[in-house]
Amino acid sequence: MEAYGAILNLVVPIFFLLYFIEKFVAWQRGEKVIRGLDSVSSFSSGITNVVKDVLGLSVGILSYSWLEGRVALVHIEATWLVYAIAFIAVDFQGYWVHRWSHEINFLWNRHIIHHSSEEFNLSCALRQSISTFINYFTFLLLPAALLGVPGKVIAVIGPIHLFLQYWYHTRLIGKMGWLESVIVTPSHHRVHHAINPEYMDKNYGQVFIFWDKWFGTFQPELDDVPPVYGVKRPVHTWNPFKINFQHFWLLLTDAWRTRNWWDKLRLWFMPTGWRPEDMKARYPVPAITDVYHFEKYDTKASRALVAWSWVQMFFNYFLLIYFFAFLGKIGSPGIFLYGAFIFASIYAYTELMDRNRYAHFFEIIKSAFGLYLIWQAGGDWFGARANVGAWYVYIVTAYCISSAAVATLFAEFEIKRGKAVAITVF
Repeated sequence: MEAYGAILNLVVPIFFLLYFIEKFVAWQRGEKVIRGLDSVSSFSSGITNVVKDVLGLSVGILSYSWLEGRVALVHIEATWLVYAIAFIAVDFQGYWVHRWSHEINFLWNRHIIHHSSEEFNLSCALRQSISTFINYFTFLLLPAALLGVPGKVIAVIGPIHLFLQYWYHTRLIGKMGWLESVIVTPSHHRVHHAINPEYMDKNYGQVFIFWDKWFGTFQPELDDVPPVYGVKRPVHTWNPFKINFQHFWLLLTDAWRTRNWWDKLRLWFMPTGWRPEDMKARYPVPAITDVYHFEKYDTKASRALVAWSWVQMFFNYFLLIYFFAFLGKIGSPGIFLYGAFIFASIYAYTELMDRNRYAHFFEIIKSAFGLYLIWQAGGDWFGARANVGAWYVYIVTAYCISSAAVATLFAEFEIKRGKAVAITVF
């Protein structure tokens, strides 16, 4: 857990740097591939995901080490060749987990967040799930386990394999020649994220594209079919928590309401999007029928509100850096309280982005929670006085007070009265 936090503190700044390079290049070319609130929502989703992962809020039905210890035909040392074999095994697993997450109704809930952006840029790569509480798929690593690939090798390969899936979420890189036959490229992944009929449910590969070619799910990007991004049932919110559980809530309510007992059971395992006939008739869900003519989700926001949303996201990232750096010293239950504060903060400011007229109440509750944590610790923020200095506590205190005040201004004037708020954000 601490090692993963340390890795994230090294890698996440690179993600931000590449995003801003993409933004600059797009600006130079005169292309609009980025929207402010959409990107804030994406980065905020990424923060929720890494916090959830670091806190270990998921359970594996089967651990790789247990599997390898019982089925390995041989036991081998961790050489470069073993790492290469492990990488291929992890990518094979990734293909099938990805494919099933698209094809099976209840598994789609763990993946919808990644496709929920109606843009396609580097920030949308960070829309990752917090709704995955159970890992069902370790059995797919059986080939590696039979070969005796050590568990520590899989543990190293996992984060590397995940981080390598960031770069190809962009519209600014065209086709890449012979590499198109070997690895997943931006062109391949644009197809995967598209909702055009020609592109739906294609290109599930994560690093290597040959899995799709072997298993019949490959589709090249067509020059005369520009990809359109999003999901067929638009999420209509910037709030990553709502996006994460929106599909699950639909399944749950359909299972409760449908009169057919067989449908109550099978709807979870049917192809993604399937609903009982009586539910479609009684409770229709809006869906995109013409992918070339629909209105992207957006909210009316002044420049000040957009800027404040960026400030909120970056301040929570600032909190995250400290969190990852001192995980061991914070310990339990402190890490869970810290994570709860970050979750509450992201929920509050994304509700403001959604123009929820009551968003400032969420901010006030979050801020009160933060100030309570400081008061309960005798004027400290999870050991910050000893770890980095009292200045950190003062900044967090100021943030809690100012975020509640500023959110109240936006809720009162910009949302309720429909006037732009002219404030200077720090």
